[in-house]
Amino acid sequence: MPSQTEAPPPLPPLHITKVAFGHTSVDLLADRLKERGADGPLFLTTRYLPKRHEEIAGRGSLFWIIKHQLVARSPILSFGEAEGGRVAIHIDPAIRLVAARPKRAHQGWRYLEHADAPADLGGDGTGMAALPPALLGRLAELGLV
Repeated sequence: MPSQTEAPPPLPPLHITKVAFGHTSVDLLADRLKERGADGPLFLTTRYLPKRHEEIAGRGSLFWIIKHQLVARSPILSFGEAEGGRVAIHIDPAIRLVAARPKRAHQGWRYLEHADAPADLGGDGTGMAALPPALLGRLAELGLV
């Protein structure tokens, strides 16, 4: 019987980080994304297509930084074209809370390897996902979660 060559395992997803500019809490960010996504697809624009976009689209997430902490993520659905030659980053408007992790603010976006990404809250039996995002944010600020 001829030997079958197995396909290599898929690479882990790659993520990007971005400051949630003008948002002081996860609640405000969640409300804003829901509001913007109510009329159709939700996307953010950037000047340049990430060089590693194939590792991100449909598998990775955009991790939001609020008050110098990674606090939530939005799955990245795809990349496309936007007005003025810009690039659209299409995201899911429903954010997922993550275990808060310190992250310095930066301009634009930065890559985040999957191994370095914080875990989602909830689904682990702790009941953290049932807490209001504002309370979770405050607990994270105090270093309690």
